[in-house]
Amino acid sequence: MTDRLFLLNPGWTDDEGGPWYCPAGAVVEGVLAFHPALRDQLEIRYLDHPRPRPPVIELVGEDHQGCPILVLDGSFDWPEALTSAATGRRFLQDEAIIPYLTARYGIARPHP
Repeated sequence: MTDRLFLLNPGWTDDEGGPWYCPAGAVVEGVLAFHPALRDQLEIRYLDHPRPRPPVIELVGEDHQGCPILVLDGSFDWPEALTSAATGRRFLQDEAIIPYLTARYGIARPHP
C-alpha cells in the first residue's frame, strides 16, 4: 500500500450557498502543483463534499471524514500521526499533512 490522500472536489453548494472549495485542500493542491512527482508517489482520490464519505470511513472510521486527509501506509514512522480508534490506521489531516510530505518525500519545506 502507499499513502492515500483524499481531497474534496471543488465547486460544491450547501445550505450556506456556494460554490465552495476547501481552503486546506487548496493548500495541499498547491504543494502538489509545486511537486508534481508526488502525484506518482501517492494514491490520490477526489471525493464529493456531502457525507458520508465511504472510502475514508473504510480506512479510518466515521469520526474522521474531514478532508484533506492522508492515510499513512505505515512504512514511515511519524509520531505526530493520529490513530483511528475504529481501525487502528494512522492518518493526518489538514495542515499536518505537509510536514509529513516534506519529511517522507523530500519536497521543499514551507518558509517559516
